Amino acid sequence: MMEFIPSTFGVSQDALTIAFLVFLRVGAMMAVLPAFGERSIPQNIRLALTLCFTIIVAPVVSADLIPLASEQGIIGRGLATEVLAGLAVGIVLRIFVMILEMAGAMIAQSTSLSQMFGGGAVDAQPVVGHMLLVGGLALAAKLDLHVRVVEILIMSYDYVPAGTFIGAGDLSEWGLQHIRTGFSMAFSLSAPFVIASLVYNVALGVINRAMPQLMVAMVGAPAITLGGMVLMLITLPLLLQIWRRGFDLLLMNPFGVF
Repeated sequence: MMEFIPSTFGVSQDALTIAFLVFLRVGAMMAVLPAFGERSIPQNIRLALTLCFTIIVAPVVSADLIPLASEQGIIGRGLATEVLAGLAVGIVLRIFVMILEMAGAMIAQSTSLSQMFGGGAVDAQPVVGHMLLVGGLALAAKLDLHVRVVEILIMSYDYVPAGTFIGAGDLSEWGLQHIRTGFSMAFSLSAPFVIASLVYNVALGVINRAMPQLMVAMVGAPAITLGGMVLMLITLPLLLQIWRRGFDLLLMNPFGVF
């Protein structure tokens, strides 16, 4: 097959090898990429998008890959190195989208909204997290995510050259930095709801202590649900804008530790 295609389509063996190496990195990244790699998107659409990104990226990075294309065993080595590099970059971007899911889970648990309306997502999650996730993906698409993905793919060949493994130390430090940032931002986004829930429960405890005859559970459950929904209406647009700014900064410099 590798000999039949060049003769049929009039391309060189090196050009085909370069395109295949780029396709490996792009395909691995697309498997976990926000918006483009969602499980709700059909596989044939994701494959078409992967081919489109490969066609765009391959001519730009071909000069760096030409020396490698003629080496013996580069295909086998590329299957390991390029897939790992693509997955690493894609997971870093996916972690920042998972911030919205983590924040949604914290909000739902603190305001008794975990089962509100059920879940419409592919993965089981509270509807608050699903709302944040859909809103965040829409904002990411508005940020010209497809253009940023191409830029990141091209940049990745400067930090992780083709055919080379990412150093374990660099990979762990890079991943830990983004995981720490993710948990910190998730808690920051859910902080208004956590604080409101804390104040509400303390007040409910004081009322129950002062009036033991009052059934505070029956009075308090509707109040926390209504208060959580009102707080969502007020704060969710602002929280999404805060997340959007952070995601924009990540897209501009995803290789900070390197």
